[in-house]
Amino acid sequence: LATLSFFKNVFKTFSSLCNCFTETPSLFFGMVRWDSCLDTDEEHVNFARRDELNRAHSKEREEPDGPVNIELDVCHQDPEYKSPAPLPGAQVKLITSWEAGWNVTNAIQGIFVLGLPYALLHSGYSGLFLIILAAALCCYTGKILIACLYEENEDGQLIRVRDTYEDIANACCKRLSPKLGGIVVNVTQVMELIMTCILYLVVSGNLLSHSFPHVPVTEKTWSVIAFVMLLPCVFIKTLKTVSKLSQLCSLVHFIIILVVMTYCLTQIHQWSWAKFRLSIEFEDFLVSVGVIIFSYTSQIFLPTLEGNMKNPGEFSCMLNWTHFFACVLKTTFALTAFLTWGEETKEVITDNLPSFLETLVNLCLSAKALLSYPLPFFAATEIVYACISREKHSKYRSPLFSLGVRGSFLLLTLLMAMFIPHFAVLMGLTGSVTGAAMTFLLPSLFHLILKWKKLSFLKKCADISVFTLGFLCSLAGIVCSIKGLLERTNQ
Repeated sequence: LATLSFFKNVFKTFSSLCNCFTETPSLFFGMVRWDSCLDTDEEHVNFARRDELNRAHSKEREEPDGPVNIELDVCHQDPEYKSPAPLPGAQVKLITSWEAGWNVTNAIQGIFVLGLPYALLHSGYSGLFLIILAAALCCYTGKILIACLYEENEDGQLIRVRDTYEDIANACCKRLSPKLGGIVVNVTQVMELIMTCILYLVVSGNLLSHSFPHVPVTEKTWSVIAFVMLLPCVFIKTLKTVSKLSQLCSLVHFIIILVVMTYCLTQIHQWSWAKFRLSIEFEDFLVSVGVIIFSYTSQIFLPTLEGNMKNPGEFSCMLNWTHFFACVLKTTFALTAFLTWGEETKEVITDNLPSFLETLVNLCLSAKALLSYPLPFFAATEIVYACISREKHSKYRSPLFSLGVRGSFLLLTLLMAMFIPHFAVLMGLTGSVTGAAMTFLLPSLFHLILKWKKLSFLKKCADISVFTLGFLCSLAGIVCSIKGLLERTNQ
């Protein structure tokens, strides 16, 4: 009971930190009971509708089972606005908060978690603070991004006038160019999603080669084998399948964390707080900041998730809980692993495990990487297909064409994984730009532009601070990545 009471108080503090700079309680729909977030109807569960279907069928929303603070309506941003076409065969169903939470968890509990103990090695006590701060900041930017989808009507009610990240960008750049903002956001999103998909292929090949070291197969060949296992992705027509795969991915993730932490607890007699550094090197600290912050990124998926929830009023609650549990899990995992191995902590913590456990965990990680692939893959192909199909030509609407788009994208990720040199460094370079932009720079900038007149001085300062932090993280990441790329090239 004492432990439950402690975590309850910690969560209240965390929620207050996430909400301290938000606009009004009604803007983010307030807090709702978590038990209502868990109220699901499995036969009616599906992951996100497309935006056109969201508008056309908005009246079909079911009444929420639990209490919510405000009823949300959907209306058009502009009579001339053209929303992207849905993929052929897409089904029209809403998702529960539980389903949305699984997908956010899949996004923020990625393979980056395995690098957190190494990040603590270079950041010391400040790393523990950064894990908590990053969770609060990413939760906050997720909320202000969703706030940009809404405007107040004459009666003071919040109306959803935008549907996607692209819509928000177009609204902010409307005076400069009606479509400029959307183009920039779409290019940034697709770049980040492509790099994420390629990373999963590269990681899968690497892990499989380490799991079967006696098999005379190169790492690139293992990547091709992983590619073959991912071929069924081209037949995914709805995000319901992606949602189920996200649940399996989260389950595998928890198994990995459980195995590593169980072994660490058997070595508790070796733990010593003296292993933490008080002094840190600046360049190593920047690397740690990048690993910690970008392990929480999920902003790309949030507008679609929130727009397709049965009870959008539960979005804030869902975001708070997913980030809170991620923060607790990441802090506990990073701390126990670092206290176990100290200065011998390696970049990927599984390399510190005994050989019999390392093989098991590597196989689980391979499965996690493969199960993580469909979420960014589906998101990227939807963006690309939506941009292509705006011409409204009949051939762009055929299921065969959409299958070709997905197949081409899948093949592109394999070719880039196979032939791009120094991919890890290049990914760090692009991630420093796209990751920081989508997580910190654009949400805070768009919030300032769209809500400037309604924001208090304190809230403006909060958004400006987040924007500045994102810019500094991006700049530092670019410098470190270019330096690493030059070093690799000169070798």
